[in-house]
Amino acid sequence: MSKSFGTETALGAARPRGNMTAYWSVTLLLAAAVMVSGIGQLMQYGGNIELVTSLGYPLYVLTILGIWKVLGAIALVVPGFPRLKEWAHAGIFFLMTGAALSHAFANDYGDYGFHLILPLFYAALNIASWGLRPKSRIR
Repeated sequence: MSKSFGTETALGAARPRGNMTAYWSVTLLLAAAVMVSGIGQLMQYGGNIELVTSLGYPLYVLTILGIWKVLGAIALVVPGFPRLKEWAHAGIFFLMTGAALSHAFANDYGDYGFHLILPLFYAALNIASWGLRPKSRIR
């Protein structure tokens, strides 16, 4: 009986640790990507200006999106505040799906559909992070 009990304990302990590792791996990757993207937009770095103007948006949109992304990335990794994290996940989902739709409606798919695939990949990471969140982050 003790072998059976010990095995169950070991398996039971491994599952939450694996879930926590998966959660933090996905969440940190998402937060880093969103943070880098937001900083790039705030600094109007790289092709951000051309990207936004080709879609027909004014340049000040970069500042708005950059601020939202930086704040959302911080909200994802700061301890506590489960309701804020829920809102951050919702905001990131709408930002990323909105970006993909904007490019699709403007027929601006990028090389090999990059302008659609990347934001949809981030939206999928966001969903995975939300779905893997620990019970302590659920109200």
